[in-house]
Amino acid sequence: MVALLADGATVPFIARYRKEATGSLDEVAIRAIEGARERVTVREARREVVRASLESRDLLTAELADRLAAAPTLAAIEDLYAPFRPKRKTRASVAVAAGLAPLAQAILEDAVADPAELQREADRFVDASGEVLSADAALAGAGDILAEWIAEHPDVRSAVRDLFVRQAELRSAKRRGVAAEGPAAHFRDYFEHHESAVRAPSHRILAVCRGEAEGHLSVTVRPASATVEDVVTALVLRRRVDWRHLGAGFPSAVARSNGTEGSGSVTTSGTAYGAACAPLMLQALRDGCERLLVPSLESEYRGSLKRRADEQAIAVFARNLDELLMAPPLSDTAILAIDPGLRTGCKVVCLDRRGELLASATIFPLPPVSRTDEAASTVRALVQRHGIEAVAVGNGTGGREAQAFIDGVGLGIPVVPVSESGASVYSASDLAREEFPEHDVTVRGAISIGRRLADPLSELVKIDPKSIGVGQYQHDVDQKLLRKALDEVVLSCVNRVGVDLNSAGWPLLAYVSGVGPKLARAIVQRRVACGGFAGRAELLSVPGLGPKAFEQCAGFLRIRGGAEPLDAGAVHPERYSLVRTMAADVGVTVIDLMHDAATRGRVNLDRYVGAEVGLPTLRDIMVELEKPGRDPRGLFEPVRFADVHSMTDLTTGMKLPGVVTNIAAFGAFVDIGVHQDGLVHISKLADRFVRDPHEVVSIGAVVTVTVVEVDVARKRISLSMV
Repeated sequence: MVALLADGATVPFIARYRKEATGSLDEVAIRAIEGARERVTVREARREVVRASLESRDLLTAELADRLAAAPTLAAIEDLYAPFRPKRKTRASVAVAAGLAPLAQAILEDAVADPAELQREADRFVDASGEVLSADAALAGAGDILAEWIAEHPDVRSAVRDLFVRQAELRSAKRRGVAAEGPAAHFRDYFEHHESAVRAPSHRILAVCRGEAEGHLSVTVRPASATVEDVVTALVLRRRVDWRHLGAGFPSAVARSNGTEGSGSVTTSGTAYGAACAPLMLQALRDGCERLLVPSLESEYRGSLKRRADEQAIAVFARNLDELLMAPPLSDTAILAIDPGLRTGCKVVCLDRRGELLASATIFPLPPVSRTDEAASTVRALVQRHGIEAVAVGNGTGGREAQAFIDGVGLGIPVVPVSESGASVYSASDLAREEFPEHDVTVRGAISIGRRLADPLSELVKIDPKSIGVGQYQHDVDQKLLRKALDEVVLSCVNRVGVDLNSAGWPLLAYVSGVGPKLARAIVQRRVACGGFAGRAELLSVPGLGPKAFEQCAGFLRIRGGAEPLDAGAVHPERYSLVRTMAADVGVTVIDLMHDAATRGRVNLDRYVGAEVGLPTLRDIMVELEKPGRDPRGLFEPVRFADVHSMTDLTTGMKLPGVVTNIAAFGAFVDIGVHQDGLVHISKLADRFVRDPHEVVSIGAVVTVTVVEVDVARKRISLSMV
């Protein structure tokens, strides 16, 4: 499988058509392996960079080389490199330049018997005309060196890093001088907050990070300082700590820099320090922890905590997006779509069964204009003229009122509310101008609303996933990681459903395995020039689409009504000859094999197992022959909201139908038709413990909820599904 990935195969292709190579792993498992492969690649590349840097400066001792080769993580590699990384000037580097490293080594080795001897030793480094003006200054400089040595020792950093992971507390407080009201009020739950960092959920981590970034909160993430000191004391003062491998600027290099051979055995004594050195070591240890070690590891741990929160939030966003993209389509339906508006009126468009624009108009059924009779007459005429079979109404401002108006017209066809999230982004985009250069943004927005009802997947791929509104803190997470995850979701959904080669636009084709935007445009240009594709093999005539791209994309592209019946389904062209052999072996045609279950039952799959084809692929072929080109999305189910239009219409205990619009780690948001989604907290999703809201609900699911609390001032609605 790693070889397939390295060769450029996409995850959907590997999961669908190379099951023998993966042991039938699904896309999630394959992406996990792909991610692990990328992390190993990054780690090994960094190991080589560090090795080369140390070698070029003649710092790579045999022991350091061994430890570098054995370092299991990127953090361990960085810890080993930390003492040798070029730095800006520090207090320790100034002291080393002043010649105080031997004094620091003597203290570290506990080589001074009593305070008087220590004073005499320090006096040796006094240079009245230089940097060291007194014995106290010499000892202070030696302390700075010791503090840095201790803070940069890999074993010390590793032990304290582990302490951060196990015992760090996430603490937040209102920043001094910030008013409790106003913009900061949004974060008042975090004005005096603390919890275990390792157990903090992603949404709270991201909330305090946002509060800090906006200047409302002060945040720390660290274990108790006394605990850190205890750990470092146990390592440095009461146990043997090996310094031999650390090279320049550390004890093992001091002897060499003074023209003598280092013994290679510089360690602490393994027992408590003597009276002369103990106070200095303890002081240096505390200084190193407080000034260097803890801030450094806090920054590192906060980074890892933020990455973990990002990954969890992105995982929720990705799952929500998957459910939204896989929402059942109202396909093969002529649709009248309405983009509601008050002062400027409602924009109306009519779309044919393929989603092509037939007509547009503007009506004024709502206040302040309210030309309802004229609007009703226009709608009736459009429905009759264009054979409209359903109405899509945007759920933004005026949406419920527009829906009520259409209901009152009495058309006798379904009237469906449709999410407008991201529609304005699309309507003002370059892509929308390319598709409809002669129409303004209001017409484009209405078209997008109608097409979302007809086929959510085909329309939503045109919009930046961040603008669709099915995540939490999407603007606070790592944008590169978010983009990658959401692109993977879109890629997965598009290839799961399959794409009609002769009707799909280039934005949808671009997400087909192995295609991309450039080839997608080339496919559309070839289709327009030649009047469509008669068979999958004709893809090879598209400029730039070679055998490798054909292998990756062909199985996901559909041609319905062509000469080759297998082109309509998900059987890959590389297996067409195998299917023909199966049909011939039981004495029927391929079409007979597709249409007759009894005939398919006579096929003995074991006969066709070979070096490249195993039972997993053969079983997939038989399933596909049963329902060629089947759409894995469910059946469309419209929702009818209750007769409530604003938050003031709600009362505690009221039971209402609703649609799940967003899912977060802490619960689900439900549209109940009052222009403000309500929250079903995770504890109110079911009468049992729920670890993940996705266990109970999904995006687009129609649910029944009970109103628990309404806070009009804060625009909050609490709901329950229990």
